Amino acid sequence: DVQFVESGGGLVQAGGSLRLSCETSGFNFDDASIGWFRQVSGPAHEGVSCTTTHDGHTIYKDFVKGRFTVSTDNAKKTMYLQMENLKPEDTAVYHCARRSLYYRGTCAVWDEYDEWGQGTKVTVSS
Repeated sequence: DVQFVESGGGLVQAGGSLRLSCETSGFNFDDASIGWFRQVSGPAHEGVSCTTTHDGHTIYKDFVKGRFTVSTDNAKKTMYLQMENLKPEDTAVYHCARRSLYYRGTCAVWDEYDEWGQGTKVTVSS
């Protein structure tokens, strides 16, 4: 079974930093399209970043560019999200996700991510 375990969330003041981790299993991490999403309220997920693991190419949404950085450890099948200069509007539950019907090309097909972790909550106080 495909599994994701997110961790690293917490409460931080505006301007602070957090590092999220997403441990994965059950699929070929070396050739996948995986992403970070966030959920502010309700069921909708907002894409934050996506990565194709065969080449390490990552695409960031404009609202996190220059503040968030994705890295992967293929040996550990783990993806990380380093978040710097956090803002109150970054408060959300952060999920990692995968496109189960993966094909090479851009990873920024946000509606195609269909396998999700439970998420880790990030709260940024002002």
